[in-house]
Amino acid sequence: MALSTAWRGRRASSTPEVPLPGTTYRQIGVKLWGEGAYEREVMDGSQTKYGQLYRADADDIIVNKIWARNGSVAVVPSSLAGCYGSGEFPMFTPNRERLDPRWIHWLTKTRGFWSQCDQKSQGTSGKNRIRPERFLDIEIALPPLPEQRRVVGRIEELAVQVQEARGLRQEASEQAAFLVPSGLSAIFQHLGNEHRSKRLDELCEVVRGGSPRPAGSPTYYGGTIPFIKVGDLTKDDGKYVYQASTSVNELGRQHSRYIEANTLMLTNSGATLGVPKITKFAGCFNDGSQAFLNLHSQVDQEFLYYFFKSKLVWFREQLARGQGQPNLNTAMTKQMEVPLPPLDQQRRIVNELDDLQREVDSLKQIRVQAAVELDALLPAILDRAFKGELV
Repeated sequence: MALSTAWRGRRASSTPEVPLPGTTYRQIGVKLWGEGAYEREVMDGSQTKYGQLYRADADDIIVNKIWARNGSVAVVPSSLAGCYGSGEFPMFTPNRERLDPRWIHWLTKTRGFWSQCDQKSQGTSGKNRIRPERFLDIEIALPPLPEQRRVVGRIEELAVQVQEARGLRQEASEQAAFLVPSGLSAIFQHLGNEHRSKRLDELCEVVRGGSPRPAGSPTYYGGTIPFIKVGDLTKDDGKYVYQASTSVNELGRQHSRYIEANTLMLTNSGATLGVPKITKFAGCFNDGSQAFLNLHSQVDQEFLYYFFKSKLVWFREQLARGQGQPNLNTAMTKQMEVPLPPLDQQRRIVNELDDLQREVDSLKQIRVQAAVELDALLPAILDRAFKGELV
């Protein structure tokens, strides 16, 4: 059944308003892919190029002419009643004798509806705008009102369950993010009680990187020497970094710090402070990180990697206190006390922690797959609902 049978027409009940300088207007917009309407910035009437604005009422359907084909169609919630849109956002008033606004609300979140908007947009203009009359030609399922309300009630019941499952998944992910660092902290605290410790500057040379400036200048950048930035070290949770996203030339190398492959590094500032990584290639690195050179024979490099990883929570909580931007300078790093069990025990601990990390990574993969399945659940529910298959 065509949409035109479910609406009273193109906002005949809303008289266009001429925007007045000195009068403020709340603006309404529509997100893509069925994500709904939202409130844009407030503007003065003198700031719009449009000669007329239209007031949105609760339960109106609002359409973005250009992006309707990408799911930019929504039902106006009561919180956005009183906002204004230009003629680029035609609005329609529902015929409540035939249509429950929640029915169309959920329908606008389906791929089938987006596909029809796309078909009705094609060829209408250079930008594939959808004309209001073409929008009203879209065919929709329109069962009697009691059935609409029954199906909508069932959709919303299931949607709540999906949202609760998403919340539980997010909570589990946040807890898992600190599972390994928290466990490592306990392990290294125990090692500190059982074995003697040494300051880090007794075990290696601590150096900070350098950043040729201005950043991105062809005077220094764009050569053949890899240039490791903080983002390269923090883009994943793995132990190693295999490539750099930027490079420098020979002059850039002279203004930076060059390290060989298999060097342990640590990010030293900002929100990503305290992330250790071992390089798998030689190159330069910027001043957002430190490197640990000439390791003493008493310490295993990967044991030291896990020591730094055990400090992640401490880095984030302690160093951020009273500072706008948490920062770990080399003087602070050099004073850190590292517990030193015998070398063979260090290596045994590393092997056990590697096994633990592999188990955690496997759990992460399971959570990722569960997230994909969960994200597909609501679209599947809506597909069944508008095919009349939802009981």
